[in-house]
Amino acid sequence: MSKSVKRVARAASELGYPIEITRMGETTRTAEDAARACDCDVSQIVKSLIFRGRDSGDLILLLISGANQADLDLAAKVVGEPLVRADASEVRTRTGFAIGGVSPIGHLEAPRIFMDQDLQSHERIWAAAGAPDAVFPTTPDDLAAMTKAQWAELA
Repeated sequence: MSKSVKRVARAASELGYPIEITRMGETTRTAEDAARACDCDVSQIVKSLIFRGRDSGDLILLLISGANQADLDLAAKVVGEPLVRADASEVRTRTGFAIGGVSPIGHLEAPRIFMDQDLQSHERIWAAAGAPDAVFPTTPDDLAAMTKAQWAELA
């Protein structure tokens, strides 16, 4: 198991939410790939999108339903400042994850987290677990509790 995947498992356990991480043997880098691998609807996939607050420089994580596109104007209103997408180097340095494997938990630097309210329509959702082929199932409420995310209209 990679260091990143171990960090995600450890973070979940420390938060009181032990998770079952599955290595799919194929990429789950995109929401569509993940939905095929998990045999679920794309709307049950949690996309982890990393931004930086334009003014504050704060690390911002948007957890978006795989069926949705983030609306950056709505997100900026919720966050309180315009957002700038973090590049691959910044994502790796600040979170410890590569794009395509960014987990909602286990970051090197704690981000401010906002969660797409559309994810609440599912009993089970799937999130990245630290590698492009690693995922874990959870419930929307458990993920919100693990991440201390603020529910919001983001799409």
